[in-house]
Amino acid sequence: MDPSVRRRNVWLLATSQALFTTATTVVVTASALAGQELAPPGLATLPYALQFVVIMLTTLPVSLLMRRFGRRVVFLLGAAAGVAGGLLGCWAILNDAFGLFCLASVSYGLFMASAMYYRFAAADAADEGYRPRAIAYVMAGGVVAALAGPELAKLSNTLFAPILFAGCFLAIAGISAATMLVLALLRLPGTPVAAQAGGGRPLRLIWRQPQFKVALAAGALAQGIMVLLMTATPLAMAVCGLSFADTALVIQWHVLGMFAPSFVTGRLIGKFGRLPVMMVGCALILATLGVHLSGVELVQFWLGLCLLGVGWNCLFVGATDLLATTYRPAEKAKVQGLNDLTVFATAASGSMLSGLLDQLVGWQVVNLGFVLPVLLLLAGLVWLYRQTQPIAAVAPAE
Repeated sequence: MDPSVRRRNVWLLATSQALFTTATTVVVTASALAGQELAPPGLATLPYALQFVVIMLTTLPVSLLMRRFGRRVVFLLGAAAGVAGGLLGCWAILNDAFGLFCLASVSYGLFMASAMYYRFAAADAADEGYRPRAIAYVMAGGVVAALAGPELAKLSNTLFAPILFAGCFLAIAGISAATMLVLALLRLPGTPVAAQAGGGRPLRLIWRQPQFKVALAAGALAQGIMVLLMTATPLAMAVCGLSFADTALVIQWHVLGMFAPSFVTGRLIGKFGRLPVMMVGCALILATLGVHLSGVELVQFWLGLCLLGVGWNCLFVGATDLLATTYRPAEKAKVQGLNDLTVFATAASGSMLSGLLDQLVGWQVVNLGFVLPVLLLLAGLVWLYRQTQPIAAVAPAE
């Protein structure tokens, strides 16, 4: 494929990522609070959690559908599901229908399941030298979401006043429709004949690679911690008496922390290596937990979520790039599908448990529980780094 077309595809995917993440930021800001108005006690985060359950259940079928029909077709169908989810969510809130609100979350989850492959589409469209930057540039599309998403949530929140949050979901439908228009411009290469004809090595052989295990663990843990804490934050802030505007501000800076570093993450990986960058991600997440354990004022929520966003970026971009070194073209559908199945099964569990855990054990205990898993991942990264470093030659004794 012509290099100019490759670069154009990367920027179209980055724009799609920006729109998708803007819609998702509105979901994050409003979903748990809307659920709290509609749901029985303890189930406020269930609708949001259902999005990740859908991703968990559909990520492998979505990957296989992409291999059969191409990424562009599946991307467009996913964005259409986002439109449907936004409209259903708006209608559910206006009619006080918790079950319909859950169905809206299921529909939006289908959009999320397809959009998670934007980064893989960018990786596949780029050559090896440009791949880390292509992944990072697509992830950087979320910077727009950091600036626009919470502001859009605040502006649309009272659109149907006195009923709150319905306008947020109408806005989500509009953004999803805009995403469809951008995706229609993509010109992605077809699936290679070799990839269609066979499945490559069995997964048990791919699993034996240490790089694959570390990439899988890093992506899953990064996404699980990020989703659980991000979902629990609006509820914890409400308990502490902080306003919806405060919550929107914290989420805004968190999303900015998630995606703004992507402008340099690819270059840092190219200069220092993906494993050291992932180690920095672990250190930043540990710093997040420390900040959250130090207090429950606005500044702690703000600083903690900022650090969490940057740490997630270092781990997630690095894990995506590391994963791409573990499979051949014929294996990418099943490996990418298995990876995202694991990542979003973890995210679904975190999101589903966040409201219940926050209610049962409290915000600070939730944060304390993540210290050991992050330390174990950091140890795994250090071990892999040592295994992959060349052994210095020793001069023979005279």
